[in-house]
Amino acid sequence: MKGSWLGPRKPFELASSDVSGLRKTLSWPHLVGLGVGAIVGTGIYTLTGVGADRAGPAVIVAFAVAGIVCACAALAYAEMATMMPTSGGAYTYTYSVLGEKLAWIVGWSLILEYSLACSTVAVGWSGYLVGWLQAAGVDLPTAVLAGPYAGGVINLPAVFVALAIAGMLIAGTRESATFNIILVAIKLAALTAFVLLALPAFDPANMTPFSPYGFGSEVIEGKTRGVMAAAAIVFFAFYGFDAVATSAEEAKRPGRDLTIGILGSMLICTLIYMFVAISAIGAVSYLDLGRSVEPLAFVLRALGHPYAAWMIGLAALIALPSVILVMMYGQSRIFFVMARDGLLPQFLSRVSARSGAPTTITAVTGLFVALVAGFFRLDEIAELANAGTLVAFIAVAVCMMELRRRAPDLPRVFRCPQPYLIGTLASLGCLYLLISLPTHTLTRFAMWNIAGLAFYIVYSGRRSLLAAKSEG
Repeated sequence: MKGSWLGPRKPFELASSDVSGLRKTLSWPHLVGLGVGAIVGTGIYTLTGVGADRAGPAVIVAFAVAGIVCACAALAYAEMATMMPTSGGAYTYTYSVLGEKLAWIVGWSLILEYSLACSTVAVGWSGYLVGWLQAAGVDLPTAVLAGPYAGGVINLPAVFVALAIAGMLIAGTRESATFNIILVAIKLAALTAFVLLALPAFDPANMTPFSPYGFGSEVIEGKTRGVMAAAAIVFFAFYGFDAVATSAEEAKRPGRDLTIGILGSMLICTLIYMFVAISAIGAVSYLDLGRSVEPLAFVLRALGHPYAAWMIGLAALIALPSVILVMMYGQSRIFFVMARDGLLPQFLSRVSARSGAPTTITAVTGLFVALVAGFFRLDEIAELANAGTLVAFIAVAVCMMELRRRAPDLPRVFRCPQPYLIGTLASLGCLYLLISLPTHTLTRFAMWNIAGLAFYIVYSGRRSLLAAKSEG
């Protein structure tokens, strides 16, 4: 329990042990499915249009930049996850390597990552539902289809899907993970069909000018634009592999299964994204694409494939909830571990005797996600979620490098190649993407963390089980 001014550090043996009572029900196909289920979703189905609005055709470069940064972070995650096959992901690694205070900041940031990611996907799902219903000739009142930001009262479909997924997770982890594999198969089939229909319509004229707003990130016409501004938001399209790390305690063979789950899902998704982005941008003008809330369906309608557009919308409606499922699963496990450590009320760490799942915290998470999805805009939610994620990724990369320095002889099932180079690239890349976010997003993120530190001082620091043991 050695520590410093950063607080006590959780002993490596304790951080690496299974003390939760969570059941080991997941094998590597489940974990690859969880990774792909989380990664391939709102980012490619809806944020392609947002990215095109910010970078023009160069959104393809933005996807590449975000993918490279995430690949470096994924390598660091794979090493840490196989060394510490326990729930909590970045929060647990930071607690063991750097100390409790930084772990709290990372855990508090992860609340933004997972909860707001769920909310973002729920809003994106709602957009596809509205487009799909309108194509079928069904018009519902705006009051129940959008929040106050768009002239409505509440985004009721987004609230509904968030609460439905929470109920599914309460039913049990293995059942949810198996159902997720089916949703992932539908999602990949739809994206493959999109590429086959859109790529033949590729028009080089749509790629000019390739980078109308430049490479960096600056305010143009009242919006933050540029390749890096786009990368900072389409980054959302790549993360999700860290949700695999949070499932470590429930993996049957963590060393093998986590490595395959994290790296396999990243490789599959990067290839998919590049094909889909090139097909979409090459088929229609980026100006038109940037104005659509359902860009892939919009592309197919513009190409004269209304039935295929309708099917893509239906596939999105069926498959996008898999992202909510995985992210909500990850959030509930972060809350669960923080409660188990005493940093949150311990009743939140209760596990259902029937399903082996932490039902109380899953219900709380579902309610929070539903409320955010009901009242806020997709792009603003995604940007704030990205801020939390980038902080967590930086922490994991630093933990991986620090542990290599402090304990080079510890057994490592997976060893990150060139750890200091990869760790530095991941840290600096994430930091650059973080500062490329709009100023109002960074301000809100700072306010969130100030509130978190206040909560730590008043409650968590006084209730920490590890701190109490070190004092005793």
